[in-house]
Amino acid sequence: MPSTNDTTPAGPGAPTIADEIDALTDPDFMISFARGLAVIRAFADSRQPQTIAQISQRTGIPRAAVRRCLHTLRQLGYVDAQLNNFSLRPKVLTLGYSYLSSTPLTLAAQPCLDGVSKTLGESSSLAVLEEDQVLYVARAATSRVMSVSLSAGSRLPAYCTSLGRVLLAHLPDGELDAYLARTALLPRTERTITDPVRLRAVLDEVRRDGYAVNDQELELGLRSIAVPVRGASGRVLAALNVGAQAARVSHERMVEEFLPVLQRGAQELAVLLR
Repeated sequence: MPSTNDTTPAGPGAPTIADEIDALTDPDFMISFARGLAVIRAFADSRQPQTIAQISQRTGIPRAAVRRCLHTLRQLGYVDAQLNNFSLRPKVLTLGYSYLSSTPLTLAAQPCLDGVSKTLGESSSLAVLEEDQVLYVARAATSRVMSVSLSAGSRLPAYCTSLGRVLLAHLPDGELDAYLARTALLPRTERTITDPVRLRAVLDEVRRDGYAVNDQELELGLRSIAVPVRGASGRVLAALNVGAQAARVSHERMVEEFLPVLQRGAQELAVLLR
């Protein structure tokens, strides 16, 4: 099933979030609850308040249902409203904090990320693969190297990030086939790999080498390197990376100097997770 995280208006003929929700036939599935979560996610990547019409367009949920969801969220303190313009309130952060404060991976990660960033003098991140995207679960930022600000909860495409390629490279073959079949490999820069065959070859190299280097495929001027973080069973649970300005850190330096530090950090995390 396509990712339900993307709240960008669907193209002609493409299923909307509402279509995906309505297609689920489990008798225990709560459609109204699913719609409420979709309405919350409709605010993602939008710095402006949203109207009922805008949220309905982004999700495909009927306006009347969007209005009821927003009314409920407002009553519970998760949404604020000025006339017909709605925005999230800080209480929404408690939903994500429940995960961050109760998951061993995130609890163990921050000291490790802080150590990696202190050693290299660059920002580091830990991410998992969630609904075909990279989801940041912890971050130690020393400077801003991207045009957008990243923090826990941020999402980026998996196919054109070092974190994502590490995670995709360790998917079972069937899951990777399905991902490539449903994902549009859109160019983020002129360097972005958009050919599925070529991307699959790159992922084979990542799996073989144990790391991924992204050279300005997500954003010009940004270079990053990532390694897998494994659990007790050896399964890859997350990816750890460091990003830096391409003009300041070469590809060779990434591999020769940054990679050993990242590998030690990933090993420390793996020990803590056991």
